[in-house]
Amino acid sequence: MRIAFLTAPEGVEQIELTDPWQAAKDAGHEPVLVSTKPGRIQAFDHLDKADTFPVDEVVGETSAASFGALVLPGGVANPDFLRMDEKAVAFVRDFFEQGRPVAAICHAPWTLVEADVVRGRELTSWPSLKTDISNAGGTWVDEQVKIDDNGTGKLVTSRKPDDLKAFCDAFLHVFAEGAG
Repeated sequence: MRIAFLTAPEGVEQIELTDPWQAAKDAGHEPVLVSTKPGRIQAFDHLDKADTFPVDEVVGETSAASFGALVLPGGVANPDFLRMDEKAVAFVRDFFEQGRPVAAICHAPWTLVEADVVRGRELTSWPSLKTDISNAGGTWVDEQVKIDDNGTGKLVTSRKPDDLKAFCDAFLHVFAEGAG
């Protein structure tokens, strides 16, 4: 399965990109780095610059229909940049409209809030997003990983880097169900 990993040109938390990417690859999937601009993205380790990664496809030049699933890594700046980009928000919304599974960790649900896809769903995130999720009609829970199927397509969410193993296990299981 082709899995889109959507990030802004800078601000993604590196481990929240690389661990799920490797898990998807190890499971036989094809991870594809999608961003709002061509070139390379700048990842971060908290507030410090980390590695850069090559962009495979650009939002607006690709579509949700060409992927089986979507992963949204976190980092504070990453989803804040994404939610300000209309094409990125539309790309995320399309996965939900097409019933394709989506996984988001840490601050990434900010992009989901902007895409107006959390209404009626239960999800988790970094705790500071609790009010935003509630105001957008979602129910925030404090759990290591939450799988929600209250809508089109399943949504897998986790709170933070410490939850990465559970997050990867959960989204791989959900994505495998979707491919079956």
